[in-house]
Amino acid sequence: MTNTKIIGTGSYLPEKVMTNEDWTKLVETSDEWITSRTGIKERHFASEGQATSDLVVEAAKEAIKDAGIDKSEIDLVIVATITGDNAYPSTANWTQKKLGLNPVPSFDIGAACSGFLYALIMADSLIKSGVAKTVLIAGAETMSKVINWEDRNTCVLFGDGAGAAVLRATDNGNTGILSTYWGADGNLGDLLIQPAGGSAMPASEETIANKLHTVHMKGSEVFKHAVLRMQEAATKSLDLAGLTGEDVDLFIPHQANMRIIEATIRRAKIPMEKTFINIDKIANISAATIPIALDQARKSGRLKDGENALLAAFGAGFTWGGAVVKF
Repeated sequence: MTNTKIIGTGSYLPEKVMTNEDWTKLVETSDEWITSRTGIKERHFASEGQATSDLVVEAAKEAIKDAGIDKSEIDLVIVATITGDNAYPSTANWTQKKLGLNPVPSFDIGAACSGFLYALIMADSLIKSGVAKTVLIAGAETMSKVINWEDRNTCVLFGDGAGAAVLRATDNGNTGILSTYWGADGNLGDLLIQPAGGSAMPASEETIANKLHTVHMKGSEVFKHAVLRMQEAATKSLDLAGLTGEDVDLFIPHQANMRIIEATIRRAKIPMEKTFINIDKIANISAATIPIALDQARKSGRLKDGENALLAAFGAGFTWGGAVVKF
């Protein structure tokens, strides 16, 4: 039976770094306040001229090189983002152009922080069905361009960056993607939203003046649902793979908030020493956090061939997803 294997990963973080101390000069906050509530110390921000697709291209180049393939072998591109270059064309289309790929299918997924896992699940399904053979997927955001720089409760939470992976069919059933799980609940969409800019609330002088094109979040309510769904995504993915927490070599959770991660691993009974953490250095990059962490874990030796990685995410929508991948 055909299985799907991640054969290469890559990541990219913009050069500009903004620390908590930098934020104290713009809003009423402190390093202690931010760190104690989120675990974040610094984040990377794209330059004024950098679009989301520019970040994807850099991560994708790394992933293609790591996979040891020629870019002409890619027959599908999926980009997960909520901060695309344009409303249309898709950021995946711009990525295809900038990488100089063949005219293969390319499209975006807007599942917020769960976006990369949604892309992974779709790519896995398309490979197993024979529709695609070698797929480039990416999660990328320029959240700095949609935050309210005057709202201390949300502006300090986010960063910019991109992560990518190359997936390919394999006949080895003991390696690759062992299980996937996903879900969504649109009834809770208003708890984390960018209100304006779509057909429900087109841009106007009023929407711009009221900063309705930026992130709006009801933090305490989001926290409760995030912990519940992250745990569900983790445990369901393990159940579907026929594994337990003891079989996990590395847990890679979405890096949104250190308190959410700690609550999730307690409920899922996964020890902290088996959990990959980089939120202190990159903050919440929505769809990009898991692929960046995955690449960093592989390149740093935290995740080796033959080991099981558990991935879990929760995001606006609300959306959630999980996967167990054997490398």
